[in-house]
Amino acid sequence: MDIIDFHTHLWPEKIAEKAKEYLENAFKMPMNAIPIEKNLLAEMDKNDVSKSVIASVASRPEQVEHINNWLFKLNSERFIKFASLHPFYDKWSYELDRIKDNAQGIKFQPEFQMFYIDDERVFPIYEKIQKLKIPLLFHCGYELSTGLIQAGPKQMLNVKKHFPEITFIAAHMGGFKLWDEVEDSIIGDDYFYIDTSSALSFMNKEQIYRFLNKHNKNKILFGTDFPVGNHKKEIELLKSLDIDNEFKEKIFHLNAEKLLNLNNK
Repeated sequence: MDIIDFHTHLWPEKIAEKAKEYLENAFKMPMNAIPIEKNLLAEMDKNDVSKSVIASVASRPEQVEHINNWLFKLNSERFIKFASLHPFYDKWSYELDRIKDNAQGIKFQPEFQMFYIDDERVFPIYEKIQKLKIPLLFHCGYELSTGLIQAGPKQMLNVKKHFPEITFIAAHMGGFKLWDEVEDSIIGDDYFYIDTSSALSFMNKEQIYRFLNKHNKNKILFGTDFPVGNHKKEIELLKSLDIDNEFKEKIFHLNAEKLLNLNNK
């Protein structure tokens, strides 16, 4: 069974150890590896993962161009690049043009970028993203490091209201540790893709099955959240679920291939 990991993180080698320490302090949990290219590729090889989405994050506006320059230069054909864009970066329009030419999507991380995803100051950026048809991967749910909810169901639905044509990928099964709210408002809504990263290990089986049965089967994506998640554990957890192989194939790779048009590249 082919596997595409739709949610991973990498940093340049010179700052990766510091990034690991920062994440461990912020999330109060150990990371599984130093988040560098060779470690991710090793985990992919061990677990038969063919491709990974690299979701980069600029915590500050001045980091955007440097981080994306590094991301754009990653030369492995096994990496799918989701660039960073800070919502308050003043050269956002120029950067969106670069992203369109050099990456396959964008990652927003409100926990580190400190913004509410339905802040109207970000709307001009969303408008151009919608026009350029660039997929958006959002960290959604409860923020472990701040205790805030900056991308919860209320904010997500407000983005949908104003930008109905954006490709919105809601990480962590639609909202980390907000799954009751997500189940009541987001699951079953065809606007939203959801990924499994940092979710399946935290949810009870009954709720997982309700999500899988209720949501559009073509809009569920497998993700590990490397270095937070463990590839072997996350893959085995999904494989162990009592759903048919056709559905598992969709989650593991077919839905990602269709979303990113991988078979036509």
